[in-house]
Order: sequence, then C-alpha cells, then structure tokens
Amino acid sequence: MGDSVVNKWSAGIGYGPVLSQTDLYLLNTELQLHPIMAGGGASGFHLMFNLVTGSTGGFNPNDRDQDVPFLQKDEPATLPRVQDLIIICESSPWCTIVHNDRGVTMGDVCSTIWKEYTENYVTEGEFVCLPARLQEQVKRAATHNASSGATWNMYYNTPAPPNRYKRVDWLRDKYYFDGLSKKDNYSVQRLGFRAPNIFVLSLTS
Repeated sequence: MGDSVVNKWSAGIGYGPVLSQTDLYLLNTELQLHPIMAGGGASGFHLMFNLVTGSTGGFNPNDRDQDVPFLQKDEPATLPRVQDLIIICESSPWCTIVHNDRGVTMGDVCSTIWKEYTENYVTEGEFVCLPARLQEQVKRAATHNASSGATWNMYYNTPAPPNRYKRVDWLRDKYYFDGLSKKDNYSVQRLGFRAPNIFVLSLTS
C-alpha cells in the first residue's frame, strides 16, 4: 500500500539508514535487490548494459522497438541501502566491490563493474590456466572489443600492451548484463563465506 504513495526505490538520502559492512553483518539483514538489478524486465524496464563500452540503456519488454534511457541509475541498488556490494561472476575469477558511503546506486554497480573489467588486465598466470581453445576465443574477443572501443581510443591514446588482454576480453561473447542474484552455495565455494551483500552477476551475449 505504501509503495503506491511513495516509490520506495526513489533516489535520495531520506529513505532510511545506509548500512555499513559491519552493521550489515551484525544485523544479518536480508537485502532486497532492485527489480532492475534482478533482470528479466519484471520492473517494466530491461537494462541493456554493455561491459565493453560501458553504455547503459534499456527497453520496455512490452515495447522492444523503443529504446529507453536508464533514468533510474541514481536509485538504490538494494533496500536497505548499503555502503558495499560484493559481486562475483560464474564467468570470471574476479570479485568486484562496489562502494558508496551514501548508499550503492544502480549507476555505481554499472560504472564499477565496467571499470573493473576494462581497466584491469588478465595476468599471465590467469591466462595460461585457460584451455587453448578458450585462449584463442579470448584473443578473438580482444580484437573485436578493441575495434568496438576504437572511437573512445581516438581521444585516449592508451593502446593495450602486446599479448595482454583485458578482463572484459575473458568474457568472450557474453558481455551484456543479465542480472544479479543470490547464490549462497556458490558464494561459499568462491569466497569461503556467505553474506547478505554478495550477489552473483549473470551475463549474456
């Protein structure tokens, strides 16, 4: 009933406390994920977030022909709001920590994931752990992604070092955001513990 009067996901600082990592763990509070972050378009907005270019937009699942801007980016990613989200992905070995003292927003989630995957390189040790077939796919993805970002690189002359690949290249053809979800068993497998603010990132091509 209250949701019909005031949208509980509204952007701003007047919607309850922002929980620190310590607060969250002491209270063991379950977090409700913003419907847009959960994916699937149940909110009436399906987020199209490209990890190669960082572009965000979307569409209404009932009207796919019309692009819709991501106007909700300043809304909180979770309720209660938290200072930190920990994001892991079954498609990659890295852990992304999204931080905002005033509460993590959906825009924070997208921008942090994009920076983590485009500003950091795959180490030689990580690369050689891949089977030869996947190594070739990463190399092809790197070539494709470099051409996709060619316009950006015209202004920022920072070519990738030879034979080095960005984390986004590791994802190969699955570089579109498909949603966040809770998978406690996987969290324990990857990190050795579970927590209310650990979410698993799903990607699609």
